[in-house]
Amino acid sequence: MTRRDLLRMIGVAGGGALMYQAMNNLGFAAESPYRRPASLQGTGKGTVLILGAGLAGLVAAYELGKAGYTVQVLEYNARAGGRNWTLRGGDVYTELGGYKQVCEFDKGLYFNPGPWRIPYHHHGVLDYCRQFGIPLEPFVQVNHNAYLHSATAYGGKPQRLREVQSDLNGGIAELLAKASDKGRLDDLVSKEDREALLEALRVMGGLDKDFRYVEGHASSERRGFAKHAGGGPDGKPQFSKPNGLSDVLQAKLWGSLGINEQQEYQTTLMQPIGGMDAISKAFVERIGKVVTYDAKVTAIAQDEHGVSVTYEDARSPGQSRQAKADWCVCTIPLSILSQIPIQVSAAKVEAISAVPYWASSKIGLQFDRRFWEEDEAIYGGITGTDLPIGMISYPSHGFGTKKGVLLGSYTFSTEAFEFTALTPAERVRKGVEYGAMIHPQYKGSFENGIAVAWHRSPFTLGCFGGWNDASRAKHYADICSMDGRIVLAGEHASYLPAWQEGAILSSLSAIDALHARAAAGGHS
Repeated sequence: MTRRDLLRMIGVAGGGALMYQAMNNLGFAAESPYRRPASLQGTGKGTVLILGAGLAGLVAAYELGKAGYTVQVLEYNARAGGRNWTLRGGDVYTELGGYKQVCEFDKGLYFNPGPWRIPYHHHGVLDYCRQFGIPLEPFVQVNHNAYLHSATAYGGKPQRLREVQSDLNGGIAELLAKASDKGRLDDLVSKEDREALLEALRVMGGLDKDFRYVEGHASSERRGFAKHAGGGPDGKPQFSKPNGLSDVLQAKLWGSLGINEQQEYQTTLMQPIGGMDAISKAFVERIGKVVTYDAKVTAIAQDEHGVSVTYEDARSPGQSRQAKADWCVCTIPLSILSQIPIQVSAAKVEAISAVPYWASSKIGLQFDRRFWEEDEAIYGGITGTDLPIGMISYPSHGFGTKKGVLLGSYTFSTEAFEFTALTPAERVRKGVEYGAMIHPQYKGSFENGIAVAWHRSPFTLGCFGGWNDASRAKHYADICSMDGRIVLAGEHASYLPAWQEGAILSSLSAIDALHARAAAGGHS
């Protein structure tokens, strides 16, 4: 069984949130080894064609330009950034099948259909933000006051994350305390360790003096009070009643808790103020007018003297144009590149066709008031659910303002395929319908929405490269190696697929290979 098959089955059984957790457990995410590259200032000579103006292409254009190379970028879209993309009011997006959407968000509101958060240890992204003066703000990944939800647990009533977390921890702590009290851990820990263990369980699990997880001050401090402390004669708080461990385990809401412990999602996470595309815009400001937009690449050829790329105007195809250079950095997603004639080795052609791309979809929903803040005191964070929408994420910016845009759905794999079999308008409608099962206010407050399915995106045909251990062992070296005068880059050429950091690291590696080959006079 491949990891792809396993993850699909996990997604069917436990929903998108559980599958996303499994993706990380299986090594889809890791800390970045980025260190700022040594300056190549003035040492580069010659011309370089860069295919694609996503982050990998923009990094290549910026760094190679600084080194002294003459660069030209061909970009399929009418904008730079690729998956680094922010949708605002007035933006137009047309997916496969000709479905056209016009974003209707109010001024100042936005939605990131691609990358939407930056972990603190993605040093490459953060370093470029620092170099370019891009202001960042916290991204709230974990909010203990957000919900965990299952249509089949607790009568479909959403549970606060803090309640589920506290009840699970408390139940397990009480269980361990009982086992220790009966001497069942004596062969595992010393007497001194046992005493320390019991005290740790009391503190961490919110147990009472008798090591029980029951209704009382210790448990309510963790899971929340039924009535919060106040002033005046009625100010006395009321304790909340925990759910028993068996109920917590059978509800299976704990399936969404583990992702919060993954290093990728530990605090602090960040986002650019005003939208993720602040990063791609900053690159464009610095590389000048070297990007040709609406350029659909149709063929890539090379010989011992240079590279020749055939392309046409994506708005009015039919008339071929040619771009030539000494070298080429190709950042086109493999899902697209596998359909373009490219003159490289048979092994690289096979590798390009060997990496499937994951399906994924997102929906942005605008509401006339921030009911999640006003009514439910949820400021940022994520609600996980086993409904087909996968999750809801609350904006980490604009707290206390009137309107807001929620990430109303985020799905992968089978769920994404099923959801996006609908038209974009139907997806938005279903997003509101499902979301109302968690937040009834949806129905009265919804104003408009937009849906992006990455596997229906003409410029990616998928969300990210779906490597597994076997395909990496067979093809990864061929993807990353320089082939004559052509080198590939992008998140697919990294061990950080699906992340902007992977695109940046792969691009820097490709630049090193190209520069070394050029400095050696074009010889390997």
